[in-house]
Amino acid sequence: MSMLRFTFCAVTLALTVSARAESPEIRRWSLQDCIQQALEHNLNLRIARYSPEVSLYNLKGAYGAYDPTFSASGQHSYAKGGSEYNPLFDVTLPGQEADTDTLSTSLGGLLPWGTTYSLGLQRLYDTEGKSFRFDTNVMASVPRSYSTSGGSVNLSVTQPLLKNFWLNPTRLRISILKNTLKQSELGLRGTIMNLVLQVEQAYYALQAGYENVKVQESGLELAERLLAENKKRVEVGALAPLDEKQSEAQVAARRADLISARRDLARLENTLIGLLTDDFAGWTKVELEPSETLKAERQLFNLQESWNKALTLSPTYLAAQIGLESQGIQVKIDRNGLYPQVDLKAGGGYAGSRPEFSGVLGDIEQRDQPSWYVGGELNYPLGNRAARYAYRTSKANYETARLSLKQMEQEIMIAVDNAIKNAQASYERVDATRKYREYAEAALAAEQKKLESGKSTSFVVLQLQRDLTDARSAEIAALTTYNLALANLASAEGTILERNRIDLELK
Repeated sequence: MSMLRFTFCAVTLALTVSARAESPEIRRWSLQDCIQQALEHNLNLRIARYSPEVSLYNLKGAYGAYDPTFSASGQHSYAKGGSEYNPLFDVTLPGQEADTDTLSTSLGGLLPWGTTYSLGLQRLYDTEGKSFRFDTNVMASVPRSYSTSGGSVNLSVTQPLLKNFWLNPTRLRISILKNTLKQSELGLRGTIMNLVLQVEQAYYALQAGYENVKVQESGLELAERLLAENKKRVEVGALAPLDEKQSEAQVAARRADLISARRDLARLENTLIGLLTDDFAGWTKVELEPSETLKAERQLFNLQESWNKALTLSPTYLAAQIGLESQGIQVKIDRNGLYPQVDLKAGGGYAGSRPEFSGVLGDIEQRDQPSWYVGGELNYPLGNRAARYAYRTSKANYETARLSLKQMEQEIMIAVDNAIKNAQASYERVDATRKYREYAEAALAAEQKKLESGKSTSFVVLQLQRDLTDARSAEIAALTTYNLALANLASAEGTILERNRIDLELK
């Protein structure tokens, strides 16, 4: 017998240790804790952080259009001419032979005001050759070696005077990419703001889920207590068996409601955790519990002030303003295409030529063989329909963007107005549901005393218990709705980061 008792104790101890080992880690976090965790580990935010980085790389890459280009080429060539017949002496002279080494280099590029330039060493060559002549003294063809070298240093500049002057496509494209960078930064800010809103919404929902579980537990406790009391009354004949069955049905219903509430709580917890982490599997043994309770703090609203905030802080609206500016730049780009291409061209340099290669660079240095030119070039497509209709299209797109911005402004104002009205109504509903719950508690307490004195029925008490559970649930829903309304208003105003004391600096 003692052995069986020892075995039973050992098994009980093992099960207890196992249960403790598998018990979840409870993390009681505030809303600020959850927001901080989400800002550091949310996957969607981590992805969005790359957008400004990519836009910055694109902008820096666009400046590469102004990087000078260096080029160099060199070659060795051999040429042999055909033989030549001399009828006077009836001889055939071999063809001329030449070996030539050539080198060319240049450094050129584009300047921000549309100027193109090129500075280079043009065809620096050295030729070693051999020709043949007929020598009457020896009556035979005699070879003669020769050497010649040359080259020049030249600078050429082309300056547009109409099309591509100052507002050239490269310069304007950089302006658009600067705006794209600003838009991507605003997009990241909007993603962060939306994430904070989602965390707030999920946190309030989780708070409501925990409170609802407590309400259902309390409802089940009331139903079980009434069932126990009714059983005693049935046993002494003070109550009909039907009342006991009604109480049992109520207990079963409350237990089912509690199971549903706990299931909903687990789902709400997963929703919040999904926003907080990039490793959901690591949270499988964690139970996240709000450390704050639902409350309703009265807030004063100013519609005009909220409108001003929304139109100066909303990332979506600010990005749309920048988009309109970019469309205006596109209009300038297409208007540039209407102008004729009128270019001023100028250039010059110094050349050198010597029989020996070493003297060419000396000639160039002495600048005894100068050359220069100045002139112009005109190009204009007759009709120029492609450019004209591209310009009209960009103007139409600009007008569309301008009206869309106006429409967005109106939608923002409507959204803010609706959010304020919703918050005001939600606060009033909190007060109404609180009174509803207080009245339900008082009614149940009074009816419970009447039942104890035999002046009421179990059916009425059961109904009042259901009413109290509904009243508590309604109060929780009202508190949740009010807090969500404040969060949605802050989101519409663009102040949700300030509301949560987040100082955001994008780098």
